Amino acid sequence: MMSPEIFTPGWLQHLLVVLLKLTLSCASPVKLANGTACTARGPASYILVFTGHWSPQTFPKQYPLFRPPAQWSKLVAVTHNDQYRLWQEGVPASPGVQNFAELGVTMELVKGAKEARKTRAVSSMYRTAGIPSGTGHSSTELLLHPRSPLLSLMVKVIPSPDWFVGVDSLNLCEGGQWKQEVTFDLHPFDAGTDSGFTFSSPNFPTTPPENITMITSQKPNHPANSFYYPRLKELPPLATIWLKKQSRSTVRQHNHVSNHILPHHTKPQQFSETPLDCEVSLWSSWGLCVGPCSRGGLRHRTRYILLKPANSGTPCPELEEQTECTPHNCLVLQ
Repeated sequence: MMSPEIFTPGWLQHLLVVLLKLTLSCASPVKLANGTACTARGPASYILVFTGHWSPQTFPKQYPLFRPPAQWSKLVAVTHNDQYRLWQEGVPASPGVQNFAELGVTMELVKGAKEARKTRAVSSMYRTAGIPSGTGHSSTELLLHPRSPLLSLMVKVIPSPDWFVGVDSLNLCEGGQWKQEVTFDLHPFDAGTDSGFTFSSPNFPTTPPENITMITSQKPNHPANSFYYPRLKELPPLATIWLKKQSRSTVRQHNHVSNHILPHHTKPQQFSETPLDCEVSLWSSWGLCVGPCSRGGLRHRTRYILLKPANSGTPCPELEEQTECTPHNCLVLQ
């Protein structure tokens, strides 16, 4: 009779143990950095809708009308775990984030996601086409797995020096359940790689690069900044994302743009108009004194409009001022 060792040699037993451990590790829930784990059974399919709210009514200051007009770049979204970061507030931008925020180029971002996918930190990457105006929709479908329940995305503000809106590591799994619906307001961020203040600023590299920061109504605290609205406590949302879990778990696994996948009940959000106060220059120097000596003369000074008011903002003050004077060629009686 043949010995049982012939059928189960030592190397085969060791291989079976390794495979069993690997299977159990893949099946175990993933613990995220905050200590929670996604124990949902199976993947979840979501529809993602990006909506731009960038209009002259909500953001009237320096609103780009041409060369190029206000618009949005393609949306880049990544599903991943906590071992990957597409971008993060308070840290320097990666080369991929810099290229995307400044130029709208996705090559480095795609390359980084592919590298992270080799270590299973990234599950999938999705893209949609851009939006040719400041308001509008783009959408796609996502497939999330329990091992990669986080969603990050970026959309470049066009035109701008290095500004974008985005989401950093949004967790769509709570314990053992996938979230059914999520709405998230998006505000502008500065990638910290270009020092331009306005939408149409020329290229002005920041040396050394700074951290990624959120742009607010008073930060940067400079009147030239395109998002500077000192009367506002906070800026209205520049855009919004809406995520809805679908009943099915299948999703298209390609990068085809799905801008037609909009729910029938989706209605555009209404925001109040943002008042824009008039801004004027400093007074010029007083002009020459002119006029007859018998009645005295007049001299003038002027200023000009830097920013026209909009949406019931403070109107412009007087742009010309005069005062009485004595012409220099008049005899002064002693």
